[in-house]
Amino acid sequence: MAFTAQDVKKLREMTNVGMMDCKKALQATDGDMDKAVDWLREKGLAKAAKKASRVAAEGVAYAAVIDGVGVVIEVNSETDFAAKTDAFLDLVKNLAAVVAAQNPADVDALKACTYPGSSLTVTEIMQEKVMSIGENMQIRRFARFADNTSVAYVHAGGTHGVLVNLAVEGGIDATEMGKNVAMQIAAMSPKYWDKTQVPQADVDKEMEVQLALMDNDPKMASKPAAVKEKIAAGKLNAFYKENCLLQQEFVRSDLFKGDVAGYLADASKKLGGSVKFVDAIHYVKGEGIEKKVDDFAAEVAAQIAGAQK
Repeated sequence: MAFTAQDVKKLREMTNVGMMDCKKALQATDGDMDKAVDWLREKGLAKAAKKASRVAAEGVAYAAVIDGVGVVIEVNSETDFAAKTDAFLDLVKNLAAVVAAQNPADVDALKACTYPGSSLTVTEIMQEKVMSIGENMQIRRFARFADNTSVAYVHAGGTHGVLVNLAVEGGIDATEMGKNVAMQIAAMSPKYWDKTQVPQADVDKEMEVQLALMDNDPKMASKPAAVKEKIAAGKLNAFYKENCLLQQEFVRSDLFKGDVAGYLADASKKLGGSVKFVDAIHYVKGEGIEKKVDDFAAEVAAQIAGAQK
């Protein structure tokens, strides 16, 4: 598989490893980005890295609890300017209300729903909004929780929308706990909620990486295989602490020192009840959407050259 200079740059941004080592990694793995990340880790050159880049796109990731129903939705626009207008934000909030009240099965079903305060469908209203705002807009995705207790959190005006679902007992108010957990998710982007959810394939891959690291370490390479396997198994706890929400170190150390599971147990006990994490949805605005990158300097230079002819 061939690779380009842009691929080398992308790998460098993902791993914080030098350009030459990134190039070697891509050469060694035939341009496979995920395998290149593992190659760099096995050589001890990179820490765990996200294997998918997140390309920015405009719009809003929004979350809310409406009449007891938790909703998270992402709506995209062409520019950040349009996404910050009152008309666009009102549209997003009304779409969330439709999801809460009418429970559409998917985006197409949502578009066929009746828009609040009108006899028109969501599709018809969006067509009007496109005309008035002057930009193309798309509903990308949404999710809802109708059961248990949901807590919503929107970060930085819509860059992240997080919806946390909790099982609450004892008649206590878990809003603050839910918000703190949602902020943890937005800040740390855990790959799994709990270590019990980690697929065996991922555990096996992490074991391979840790064993390869020791094989490439002169101080560890000569140790018996059984010893290295035991050490690698012990290092899985570090993997869980990095990738699993409930095992992550709680970021609000001013409130609690320990992992997120410990925080929930401690905070709910102090309130005289019980709060258990059930599920969560985390939307990052524009996550995975390829956005055209314009070379503004080149565009201006071309315009000047054209004007001089």
